[in-house]
Amino acid sequence: MDIATDAALLVIDVQQGFDDAGFWGRRDNPDAEGNIGALLAAWRRTGRPVVVVQHVSAPGRPLAADAPGHALKPVVAGVEPALLVRKTVNSAFYGTPDLHAWLGAAGVRQLVLCGIQTNMCVETTARMAGNLGYDVVLPVDATHTFDLAGPDGTVVRAEDLARATATNLHGGGFARVVATADVLAAAERPAA
Repeated sequence: MDIATDAALLVIDVQQGFDDAGFWGRRDNPDAEGNIGALLAAWRRTGRPVVVVQHVSAPGRPLAADAPGHALKPVVAGVEPALLVRKTVNSAFYGTPDLHAWLGAAGVRQLVLCGIQTNMCVETTARMAGNLGYDVVLPVDATHTFDLAGPDGTVVRAEDLARATATNLHGGGFARVVATADVLAAAERPAA
């Protein structure tokens, strides 16, 4: 795998409100934040652009603009991104400022996605990026999600939702689903 020298790292919704287990329920992948931190460190070391995406929920919800949970988690809080996108929907491509326009102006064609939730905002952004023609890389172990009840009330475990997302994105050709360690190794290699 090659990681372009200008590949953008999209850090999606890594916000403190997702730590509210009473609201979200049980999560998977306790290593997600550590892997996100490793990706951020590699991007800083290699001078690649970082885009931070921050969700703004309706008032009264954990990610609302006036809620403490709107704040970025410590692993991201000190990052000075090349671009900060705020959104109210699942896709980072429907935020402000316009992510697609910024990437086009910067000439960026490869995106590495990480963040929260695997099967919601990360998956939606990956699908749109793939449809827009970007080369999308998803280190799925740098994401996490929560158990979720279906329309019949059956609860699907977070691990199963993440596996389904990985299968959908990889099998559907939207993204290359890989491990963080593989992305880090490729990002640290000198450019050919």
